Formats: sequence, structure tokens, C-alpha cells
Amino acid sequence: MKNDTTTTVLNFVLAALVILGVVFALLAMNRTRELRQLSLNATTANSALMRAQSLANDATAFNATAKNPDLTRILQAIQPKPAAH
Repeated sequence: MKNDTTTTVLNFVLAALVILGVVFALLAMNRTRELRQLSLNATTANSALMRAQSLANDATAFNATAKNPDLTRILQAIQPKPAAH
């Protein structure tokens, strides 16, 4: 009688562990997909930022030779502000 009870309890524990293993595997797959999507979004944003910085550098170089006051004002507006301490 004791053997049947022990076997039943161990089978329930085994079933619970199998179910937890499946749940954790599904969670890991979901998080991996999210990480891939975030990585792609970060790469796209970084690329756009680099293009904008390149355009700003080209505009600054052009303004060094052309000296347009409107362009100077625009370039000063987009310069990064120093961090306040």
C-alpha cells in the first residue's frame, strides 16, 4: 500500500516538473523573440541616428564655407546641451 502512495506522489511530482520545464522553455523562446526584435529596432534607430549625425556634420562643413546665418542658427539649435551638474 505504501509503495502505491509513494509512486503516485512521485508521478505527480514528475508531471509537475515536466509541465514547469515546458512552461520555462516557452518563456525562454518568447524572450528570445523579444530580444531579436529589440535588437533589430536598436540597429535601425542607430542607423538613423548615424545618418542624421552625418547630415549635421555635412551641414556644419558647408556652413563653414558659405556662412549662412539661418543655417548657423539651426545648427546651434541642434547642438547637444552640456549636462547640468
